[in-house]
Order: sequence, then structure tokens, then C-alpha cells
Amino acid sequence: MNKPMATRAVSGCSIVRCAAYMPLHLLLHRRSFCISLPLNRPTLQSSHSQSFSSNPPTPQFHVGYSTSHSPSLVDYVMEELKAMRSRRRARATNKVELPCAAELLDVKHAKRSLQKGCLLQFRKDSQKLLLAVAQKPDGKKNWMVCDQNGVVSSIKPQQITYIVSSFENFDYTDIPDFIQKARSLLDPTILECAWEELLENKRSVTPEELAEIIYGCSEPLESYCAHLLLSEDDIYFNQVEFKGHASVYEPRPTIQILKEMGLSKTSSSALNLLINIGYFPVHVNLDLLKFNIRAEQSEQVLLAAEDLLTNSVDVDEAIRKDLSYLKVYAIDVDEPDELDDALSAMRLPDGRIKVWIHVADPTCLVKPHSIIDREAMQNGTSIFLPTATFSMFPEKLAMEGMSLQQGKLCKAVSVSVTLQEDGSIADYTIDNSIIRPTYMLTYESASELLYLGLEEESELRTLSEAASLRLQWRRNQGAIDTSTIESRVKVVNPDVPEPSINLYAEDQSDPAMRLVSEMMILCGEVVATFGSVHNIPLPYRGQPQSSISAFAFSHLPEGPVRSSAYVRIMRAAEMDFNKPIRHGVLGIPGYVQFTSPIRRYMDLLAHYQIKSFLRGESMPFSSGELEGIHCLVDMHVKVAKKLQNSSLRYWLLEYFRRQPRERKFGALILRFIKDRIASLLLVEAGIQACAAVSAGKQIGDEIEVFIEEAHPRDDILSVREV
Repeated sequence: MNKPMATRAVSGCSIVRCAAYMPLHLLLHRRSFCISLPLNRPTLQSSHSQSFSSNPPTPQFHVGYSTSHSPSLVDYVMEELKAMRSRRRARATNKVELPCAAELLDVKHAKRSLQKGCLLQFRKDSQKLLLAVAQKPDGKKNWMVCDQNGVVSSIKPQQITYIVSSFENFDYTDIPDFIQKARSLLDPTILECAWEELLENKRSVTPEELAEIIYGCSEPLESYCAHLLLSEDDIYFNQVEFKGHASVYEPRPTIQILKEMGLSKTSSSALNLLINIGYFPVHVNLDLLKFNIRAEQSEQVLLAAEDLLTNSVDVDEAIRKDLSYLKVYAIDVDEPDELDDALSAMRLPDGRIKVWIHVADPTCLVKPHSIIDREAMQNGTSIFLPTATFSMFPEKLAMEGMSLQQGKLCKAVSVSVTLQEDGSIADYTIDNSIIRPTYMLTYESASELLYLGLEEESELRTLSEAASLRLQWRRNQGAIDTSTIESRVKVVNPDVPEPSINLYAEDQSDPAMRLVSEMMILCGEVVATFGSVHNIPLPYRGQPQSSISAFAFSHLPEGPVRSSAYVRIMRAAEMDFNKPIRHGVLGIPGYVQFTSPIRRYMDLLAHYQIKSFLRGESMPFSSGELEGIHCLVDMHVKVAKKLQNSSLRYWLLEYFRRQPRERKFGALILRFIKDRIASLLLVEAGIQACAAVSAGKQIGDEIEVFIEEAHPRDDILSVREV
């Protein structure tokens, strides 16, 4: 039973949307022009040292999984950009009326003459642009002009970039006021709206035509502003013609825009774009959006949960067995979110061992087909990510009403088993019970207590002995040991560019982990046997043996190496809802998952069925109904597993990315893929990688490696033997 731990989703979510979106051009423009009309271009720092000027609000997410086909990230981003443009267009059209294509002016791009008193823009040097008033000709082609600073100079025709208008006797002292008025009209957001309109209609445009589109007129001031927007734009428009100081521009296609931004139409480029503009935080988990994962339940569900905590009645109270006298050990990861199982043991006078597997009893609160039950079924499972936990039940109900709590009287379903000396089952019972958990132990602390062998914790040693008996008995029945090293990650403050990453490597052969897993398997076997004896429809789980004998791998070292070989030949699990089927990998005649009803919906279904039988009631679900529910829940479970695996791997790679290049990591050779290319298990992190290893190295050997590359967003991990 490996139960990952993470901070709760309601306290911090790894995805943020800004309420006010920063326009793309504000990020991507790099040039500036010096006529006192600079466009505001804030400087953004990207990569993992990125800083943001504001703290955007955290959105509300909705639990429930979309099982339909998810679009690619590129499609998703393009849809987001389209939506952003639509919102901007809506804001822009509050100020101006955008005419349709039929209303665009049909203007001939004739050569415009230069006259005395004309206001013009000219390039003084390679970068600096100035406004000036034409004074008089200077020779055959040149003109004397007085610029905005009062400086008189002679300019060549090729220096003129735009003739604003044929003002008569425009005074250069009026230029600052003209600039001020132009500044108030400059809105690059409207340029993006115009680009979309013109792209859709495949139309070119002059500054005067653009002025008609975005300002509703082509007067000199508005036309000049349109010229500034077009001439200084690096993203949306190409200049396709320049005759007689009159320019024509065409809208760029979307692909060319991405290219101009230095981006290709790939998932990573699209995501980096949204991260760089501050739309997403650096470590955004887009799977939460793609699969529509909610952080909170609806108000209706929360009210129903509150009502259960306040007004529920335990219908099993009269038949609960008082087991509060037992010493009860709850062993789990540190700070578990939902504690749903605990263990007790004693040695009988005849020397045999009796154990109890106590399982939390959520069905004393939740009834089949209720609103809380339907919500749990839609979720299918709790989701444990390094950054957050998304509970199957409302958090308060799960933590306060359902979970086992140290030192408090708790309602449970207790499975008691007496073992024969060889580890087989002598007898068993299943009862509604009351228990009082004595100790809440982590796997590490439980293993330490076992190692110390304290006399006052003899019950814990008895549990460990029972686990050893069971493991040996299952192996004699053909069970395959698939224990390996797994990683667990907890991330603190995931929304900042450099959050704290805590990495834990857990060896499943650890005495405490082995103890717990053996008791969970024993409980599943007992429930399957009980269901078979009493003809109870249950979600019976089995797994056929591989056609390749396990003895084929007996030459491999025990532990992760042999387990890795076993896993590659294992066949898919099977389900039956009428009778038990053999679970060849576990080496038992039948198995029902029963020990996690707070976090797995199929376990909750098994509780509904067993509890109804104990009360002498008819079964709430037929075998056919169980099968139908399983099909629905299984889709949600697969989504949850994908989320958990991808998120865990992302943060493992982010952990490696931060490590010093010279740091060495221990690695175990699992197998050879081709020639000297080996599959390795990095034992300090429980993650696999491939690398070339030196001659003479064998399967099962331990080597040291350096991390050459680690790119979490691109899922790249490259290692090299020391």
C-alpha cells in the first residue's frame, strides 16, 4: 500500500490564469522609435527566474473528468489566443465601430506630392524618427524642413517615411501638441483586432484605410496613428509596397506570426509563449485543464456533506463490535490526507497469530445513489499529485467524518483472521466495529520500532511475523514479488518559479511497507472468500499467470532487477462481478480491493455490498450494475494514474535539473537494451533512465552516473556513467 502524500488542492494549485491578459505584442516588440511616441513595452524575464508584476487570481477548478479526445497543446493555445483576441476586440469595439470588409475604402495608392507646410515623418539616422514641417525645396529633390525640436535641416526624399497631410502652413511649434493627441489614440490592441478582420477577408491595407477601420475616419491625426501602428509592428503585418511615400500592408498568416516570434508550431513553443506572457506560471500543469479537474465540489455537494456530519445516524450502531481494547497501529506516509486502514495483532494461547485489518467505514455516512455517492462515483478516485490532493469525497467529510483518527473512537469494518502456522487462513470474521487507533506511524518510524524490537511493542513484532508467514505462503502458491523502489515527491509553493522540492525514495521491501502490503492482500483475499461463500456480487479482481515461468528469471538478483523483468511479462488484470477469479501474481484464489473506501470508489462499492449483507438486507447493486459502474469508474482511474505519473515525473526531472552537474547518483543496471545501452534505475529517486555502460558491467551491478540533461517540460532525462 503505497499512498503518496501532497498538499491539498484548496491550499495551492499549480495553475494560474491572469484576469487581465498582457497583449502579445507588448512582450514581443523589440524596436523603439524616438519621436516621443514610444509604445509601452514592459520587459519580462522568462525561464525559471521569471518574475511577474502582478499576482493573478487562482481560478476555480471543477472535479469531473473529460473522457473525450483532448486537443493538442498547440490547438489549445491557439484557441486561448483566439479567445484573448475576441475579448480584446469586444473591449475595442466599445470605443470604435469596426466596419465590415464591404465598407473598407477603395483608395488608389497614388504618389503623394510634398508641399510647403506639409507635416511629415523622416528618418534622421538609422534608428531615430522625427516629425517635421516642410519649409521649401532645397535643390531639385531635397527639402528644407524644421523638425519638432526647431532644428532646420535638408533631407533627401528617401529619408521621408510618411507624409502626414498637406497642411497649409503647419507650424513646427504645434508638433508637440500633435504628438500628445496621437499618443492618446495609440492602442496596439485594436491593431490585433484589425489584423484578424483583414486576415479573414484576405485584404491589404494602407494607413488611411486602417484609420477608417480602427478610428472611423482617415483624418491626418488618425491616419498618422495608423501609420505608426503598421510601420512599427513586427508581428501582424508585412509591408508589401512603398510608392511615393504611401505604403501598403498585408496581414501575416498565423504560422508566419509564430515564426516571427521565434516559435515553431509545437506544444513546447505554444506553452512557453503563454508562460512568457504571464498567462501561466512556470510550472503549470496543463493536464489539470485538459481533464477538467476541479479543486472544490459544488455548493450543493458541500451542503450535503455538512448535513451528514451534523445529522447522520449510524444504522449499524446496535451490531458494532467493541474492539477499542486492541492496540491499533496506523502505518502510512507522513501526514496522510485520508487515513482509511489500521492493524492489530495478538498471539493466541495455541501459538497461532490472529490479526485484524481495520478499515474506515464511510458507508455509515454515505448511502448508495445519494448526491455524495454520485459525486464520488464521478471522481472515481482521489488524485495525489506532488503539488496537491484532489479528494474523491469533500475534504471535511473525508478528514473529519470518515478517516481514522488517533486516540478517538472510530467506526470501522474489521476483518479478523487467524493464521495457520504455514500462513494459510484458519478462520476469519468480518464485523462492523468500534476501534481507538493507538499509534499513527510513518513507514520509517515503524521500521525503526521493528528494528529496535521493544518489548512493549510486541504486537508490532507479531504483525511483522504474520506478514512474513503470509509472504512465504503466497510464494509457495506461485506469487511473484514485484517490490521495487518508488519515488514520492512533495512540492512546497508550486506556483513560484523555484519551489521547494522534497524527494523520498521508498523501498517496497522495507519491513514496514512489506507488513502493510501483506495485511492489505490478506484482507482482499478474505473479502473475496466471504463474497464467494455467501454469493455476494463484488468487484472480484484477478490476474492470470504469464505463459513465461517465473523460474526463467531466477538467475536475476532479487529486488528491483528481478521485479522489473517480472513486470514486463505480466498479463493484464481481469474483473468478474459474480465470483472470485485467481490472482496469479499475488498467489491467492481471489481478491477484492477493500482497504481504501475513502479514496477508491470500487472499494466503496465492495463496502456497500458487504455492509448490506451484514445487516441482512438485499444487495444495493447487481453484478451487472457493478460491471457498468466499473466501466465508468475505470476511465476516471486511468486519467488519475496518468496525471499522477506525469506530474511525478515532471517534478523528478525538475529536481534533477537543479542538481549540480558534478553530483553523482547511484544506479542499478536492470537490463541491456542493445549492445552496451542499459536500462538503469536511479536508486535515490526511483526513476529509470538509459545510458551506455562500460564493458564488464553486468545486470544487477551498481554504477554511478552524472545527470547530463534534465528538461521536465520536454520529458528529457539524459545520464552518463561516471
